[in-house]
Amino acid sequence: MKNPKYSKPILIILVVSILGIPVIYNLPAVQERVGWRVAELTARIKYAFSPPEEVIFVPEENTISPTGAVIPPTPIPTNSTPDAKSNLPQPTSTQTLMPIPKSISLTGVQHEYQTWNNCGPATLAMALSYWKWDGDQSIIADFTKPNPRDKNVMPYELADYVEEKTQLQVSLRVGGEISLLKRFLAAGFPVITEKGFEGRDFEGWMGHYVLVTGYSDSDQQFNFQDSYYGPDQVMEYKDFEAYWRAFNFTYLVVYPAESKDEIMEILGSQADEEFNYRYAAQKASDEIYTLNGRDQFFAWFNRGANLVSLQDFAGAALAYDEAFAIYPIIPEKERPWRMMWYQTGPYWAYYYSRRYQDVIELASTTLDAMSEPVLEESYYWRALAREASGNTDNAINDLRSALKVHPGFEPALTELQQMDITP
Repeated sequence: MKNPKYSKPILIILVVSILGIPVIYNLPAVQERVGWRVAELTARIKYAFSPPEEVIFVPEENTISPTGAVIPPTPIPTNSTPDAKSNLPQPTSTQTLMPIPKSISLTGVQHEYQTWNNCGPATLAMALSYWKWDGDQSIIADFTKPNPRDKNVMPYELADYVEEKTQLQVSLRVGGEISLLKRFLAAGFPVITEKGFEGRDFEGWMGHYVLVTGYSDSDQQFNFQDSYYGPDQVMEYKDFEAYWRAFNFTYLVVYPAESKDEIMEILGSQADEEFNYRYAAQKASDEIYTLNGRDQFFAWFNRGANLVSLQDFAGAALAYDEAFAIYPIIPEKERPWRMMWYQTGPYWAYYYSRRYQDVIELASTTLDAMSEPVLEESYYWRALAREASGNTDNAINDLRSALKVHPGFEPALTELQQMDITP
């Protein structure tokens, strides 16, 4: 027989304990130690029943050729003179660059292993440590990803942190070259690169940041600090370039203000952002002719990204159509099914080409395929497309979802304010 004297207190304790579980689970310390394990288990269960590599997005208003054949890219007009081997616009600077050493190994970086989904903040923390910055990845993560479950930090978000929260400066460019990386390193500047990543501890391709700190021409290798695998990792030039291609050869260089002239000198014509995008767009176009399979998919994606930056949205939409046409013929195990976790270019291209249904379908496909739909950018662009299509109620819901997964996400806040809606 139960003792009524103790039944009520025990019941209260049980209720309080159950109600308190979500609060405890969402504490940062608990998330850091347990959250990633729960998320990984959830992902494995969902992906076992719904393999994400089998999900195919097909643009409804695609402009690819009827046969599915690759359309030769439209040449990008430039004011520069191309050389005999390539259509790449050539630098106009008359500077004479000094020869660089055959090898370099920069020291002074404090290596830091990443916490869950935190390679961007961890890599930036390592880059800042080279310049005697006093902090760690948690400070940067608080700024760039208020939601610890956020899958990605964009390069511009890392650059924003440097510019707004430190005394240092940063240059963010695309279309990087092996020779340019080596020149920065020889001048004493570590370089953050965004690249593809295929690890032994998880399924499938994903994005990753590393800090490049050295090279050796005799070994044909880069040395880099990896927040996942550890300090002083090495990779051959050709392999590094192949993984770097997946992210449009994006790179960031952090430097003190007094080094700005030196950075601009190394960049040469690439210091001009429009020239940089035109150069990168033509580089991608050239690669389309010489690559196939997944690499060709990345080249078309890069062309689209650069044309978006040049505000040629129709041309970018064509490039993305070609990329998505190639995707199904990539072997399933090689498909970069996480691509839209890290890229927003297709949303820009389709939205500003008034292809609203393609924006909605791409965002929905991306979010539905995730084990946990936490991409604020996908919610935001789907909201814009839904609003443009007259579906205001669902647009508002999407904007609020964007703010739920990324509190304070400025684009969503601004859009709600313009709609005169309370977030």
